[in-house]
Amino acid sequence: VSSPRAVLPARRDSVPREAMAQDEAPIDFDNLGFALNPTDIMYVATMEMGEEWTTGELKPYGNVSISPAAGVLNYGQGLFEGMKAQRSETGDLVIFRPDRNAARMAMGAERLGMPPVPEAFFVNAIKTIVAASKRWVPPMGKGALYIRPCLWGSGGVLGVSPAPSYTFCIYCCPVGPYFKGGMSPIALMVADDYHRAAPGGQGGVKAIGNYAPCMVPALGAKKQGFQEVIYLDAVEHKYIEEVGAANFFCVKDGVVYTPCISVGTILPGITRMSIVQIAKDLGYEVREERVSIEFVLTADECLCTGTAAVIAPIGKIKFGDKEVEFCKGEVGAVTRKLYDNLLGIQTCKLPDAHNWVVKVPA
Repeated sequence: VSSPRAVLPARRDSVPREAMAQDEAPIDFDNLGFALNPTDIMYVATMEMGEEWTTGELKPYGNVSISPAAGVLNYGQGLFEGMKAQRSETGDLVIFRPDRNAARMAMGAERLGMPPVPEAFFVNAIKTIVAASKRWVPPMGKGALYIRPCLWGSGGVLGVSPAPSYTFCIYCCPVGPYFKGGMSPIALMVADDYHRAAPGGQGGVKAIGNYAPCMVPALGAKKQGFQEVIYLDAVEHKYIEEVGAANFFCVKDGVVYTPCISVGTILPGITRMSIVQIAKDLGYEVREERVSIEFVLTADECLCTGTAAVIAPIGKIKFGDKEVEFCKGEVGAVTRKLYDNLLGIQTCKLPDAHNWVVKVPA
């Protein structure tokens, strides 16, 4: 699919006047959790297979009309991204590495037989909805505006083949911490009977079908007092892949380890790649390699990363009949340093040496 000749701003004529008003949002920023509290607008663009993406428009947030034969409903032809907009220390509205989310969505679209959304189109759409939703962005330190871009095969199709038409939709929600308690250690258990992805599958893209199978294991873990599940590889059953919907890191003897994404079964997280670079900038040796669960149980610190979780320190891991505690249940020194640096860059408290932060004109 060729890029559009010009990246035009979204039309706003369909958005009710009250949605565009810049008074206070009807939400308590002091008591935000990670739950669905959508803003009052969404962004929608459509296209027919073989054509170009047409300029999207801002609409009132609400239900969408879709064919019961839609590719996304029948064959799971859909994927999504996760991003955040935040207030910087100076009050600016900022987003973090949107070009990388655009690239990851394009990679996922190729894998699922969908027309990619061009990077400039994607980034412009994100800026458009964030600017229109600025009253919903929490003050610095109280949360963020979670941004959910989705790409669906919305056209009807009976046989197993790509849908004839597609929808690119973005909605937003103000959120607090993903895990209750914020930056406090979480307890995880290793899944014995479940795997997240297999070689040659879709584990390396943010496909919607990757997430429903993880719900039952996660619920089982919560019933046993754990916040999430660690998934091992589906071939040898000994190498760590992901933590629920987050990437995994551990620290041993001052070296930072994270599972390598080249195996194709691990999602290339934007937060993950940022933490890898930040750790290197801070002088740590970083090893991206296969990391066994037995090695992890001897680590000094463990943590997981993601757009929703940011960085979550891991205080305890249960593997079979073994249960290991890290840092005496406290946040590890390296984990804290990585978190402070990432958040400092995202909120413009620290220098942005890699030009990751993008300001959104309000």
